Amino acid sequence: MALYDRYLASRVQLSDAALPETVALVITERDLLSGGAYGTLERFLDLAFRFGADRVVVYVSVLDESAVPTLESEFQDLRAPRDVAVRVPEDDEPADAPIQISIGLGGKHEFAIAVRGIAEEVAAGDLDPEDVDEDAIEGRLVFPTAPDLVIKTGAERLSDFMIWQSVYSELYFTDVNWQNFRDRDYLRALRDYQERQRRFGR
Repeated sequence: MALYDRYLASRVQLSDAALPETVALVITERDLLSGGAYGTLERFLDLAFRFGADRVVVYVSVLDESAVPTLESEFQDLRAPRDVAVRVPEDDEPADAPIQISIGLGGKHEFAIAVRGIAEEVAAGDLDPEDVDEDAIEGRLVFPTAPDLVIKTGAERLSDFMIWQSVYSELYFTDVNWQNFRDRDYLRALRDYQERQRRFGR
């Protein structure tokens, strides 16, 4: 770690402010085409857990659906510090692993899956319509954990990512492209998070 990076790391560690327990990263399939992209992701994951994260969610926005199988295969070989669950659009079961990777599974699609499941249970008489509340929906989402911090590289948009779960998340946008993302960029995101006062919609 470079001298400046060590300086940032010390500021993060010495601060009394809380660190995010669940971190989300939003990147694109094109980001993963650049040389060293998966090595950058491995360093990102290592840093996240080293600085207090319990869970990391990686959302890969996909324009070309034919790329999904290749991306899924690449992620199976990822050298990650914790267990990994890789989700693709066909999956509709909740993800349960410290590292959750979503490939092209958009928030609208995920929400539709949850609503469809509730409708089926109501139609079957297994669920009273009056019992349909936030908890009922959240329990059926593929990614049920709401991130504390969402990091988006390259552009200021979320790309249909976790539209339900990220409503109270702290959003951090950086114009640094994924191929140029360094340790200091993650540490800057943490410092920014520590300096905010979370309001949770209030």
